Amino acid sequence: MYGENLFHLDSHLKDHGKEDTGSQSQHYAGVAFDVGQSLSDDDRTALRNSAVSSGIWSYVEPATLTPTWVHFDKRFGRPACGTAGYMQIKRGSVSNYVLIVQDDLNTLGFRTGGLDGIFGQQTENAVRGYQQSRGLKADGIVGCNTWRSLQEDVVGTGRTATTID
Repeated sequence: MYGENLFHLDSHLKDHGKEDTGSQSQHYAGVAFDVGQSLSDDDRTALRNSAVSSGIWSYVEPATLTPTWVHFDKRFGRPACGTAGYMQIKRGSVSNYVLIVQDDLNTLGFRTGGLDGIFGQQTENAVRGYQQSRGLKADGIVGCNTWRSLQEDVVGTGRTATTID
């Protein structure tokens, strides 16, 4: 239905990780795939064209930006940082983005009471503690500055004594 080259998708998935553009993280609320690294240029073009014509994806990156792979994504919600970044979350939020915050905070030593995807009192307390420790506005809301700081702090950290498995 979406083109014969999409069958390559499962064998060519890799972690999404676009370069940082200025001070805006290019991570966002949604789903992304970077695929086709081992395909020929013609097959990547066919895959890119199939992703565009499917109408499913919010964005398919032009070959001029990613000549050796195909990037496509579907974005959800409004990003916390204007046009880029994960969406703002706060007490009462329930999502996979809450899980990301909980995992980051626990890894950095700020206990959230678990990994459940529910932004409750313990997660809010952990967010406030983290924000205060980094000189951010300690409002308990994970917006642009808190996301940026968390992502910068946690990159390359690996497993720590406070990471929850």
